[in-house]
Amino acid sequence: MKVALLGAGHIGQTIARLLQGSGDYQVTVMDKNEAALKQLAAQGLSTQTVDTENNAQLAAALRGNEVVVNALPYHLAIPAAHMALEAGCHYFDLTEDVAATQEIKRIAQGAKTAFMPQCGLAPGFIGIVAHHLAKSFDTLHDVKMRVGALPAFPTNALKYNLTWSVDGLINEYCHPCEAIHDGDVIAALPLEGLEHFSLDGVEYEAFNTSGGLGTLCETWDSKVRNLDYKTVRYPGHRDLMMFLLDDLQLKNDQEALKAIMRKSMPATMQDVVLVFVTVSGMKNGVLLQEVFARKIFAQRDGDQPLSAIQITTAAGICAAVDLFREGKLPQRGFIRQEEVALPDFLSNRFGMAYQQSRQVESIG
Repeated sequence: MKVALLGAGHIGQTIARLLQGSGDYQVTVMDKNEAALKQLAAQGLSTQTVDTENNAQLAAALRGNEVVVNALPYHLAIPAAHMALEAGCHYFDLTEDVAATQEIKRIAQGAKTAFMPQCGLAPGFIGIVAHHLAKSFDTLHDVKMRVGALPAFPTNALKYNLTWSVDGLINEYCHPCEAIHDGDVIAALPLEGLEHFSLDGVEYEAFNTSGGLGTLCETWDSKVRNLDYKTVRYPGHRDLMMFLLDDLQLKNDQEALKAIMRKSMPATMQDVVLVFVTVSGMKNGVLLQEVFARKIFAQRDGDQPLSAIQITTAAGICAAVDLFREGKLPQRGFIRQEEVALPDFLSNRFGMAYQQSRQVESIG
């Protein structure tokens, strides 16, 4: 299967190596960053210099491919999806942006090809898990989804290092958050809804951020009492981000905030991804709760060290593409994450990255 992979960043590079290494995909990595492409070419990957923000150039580059895998910043998701439609390609991406997903859903109406956005960690895997647990209940009460991509060794006041796109990070901190509260779909404020919990003896906080639910509010509307998604951080992070975004009004100058963070906050490859889902409701007349909790750690061994966020994000989109190729997903139109069966995902050669993680046995 011929794949055009858009984006040669850390996540894009990992996706390229996984798909090409499987032997079932001919991957061409497309980006305007020639230095990043040169690195990939040295590893034996096919590359093509393309200005991914130039629609005409992108459309021409996509022709002849079967699948577009988009690992570009979230603001390029809509044009990339339009160009994939024009080129007659199936489309997969990692966007957490709600507006982009709604537009891609519109693009997919009547399309002869498939469009599957939000194929990463959150949205993505977290929605697959939540839907799998939720559908086993006779009556559904509460679905709580918590995800954190955290430095293993926090040293600054924010207790955070850049583990993924700063554009995506600030975007999810600044936009309204979908949720279901007392049976009604609502728009919650980002950074609100602060809560604390402990897992494996470590203290965490969680708060509202945008995009993590994917399409679950639509899927479970009128079928669940409460459903929400929150980002997990170490205690104190939320208050400092509110100071930066609200008190200093940097939410109105997001480019300045991003520049500050890129300049002053080092990236790290030593991270941990926390996935924590709790679902409660009635089964056979009994009130029950089910929990899915995992920690995925960075891989430091080998020639290509991988951060936990690289592993989990790349595994999510590669598994989606692979399950599609195997005919285990719809072959046209808009595909929701919850259409992926969790057992299929976890048994997939790419999705197994989540199986090989450490399952957390005790919740405090």
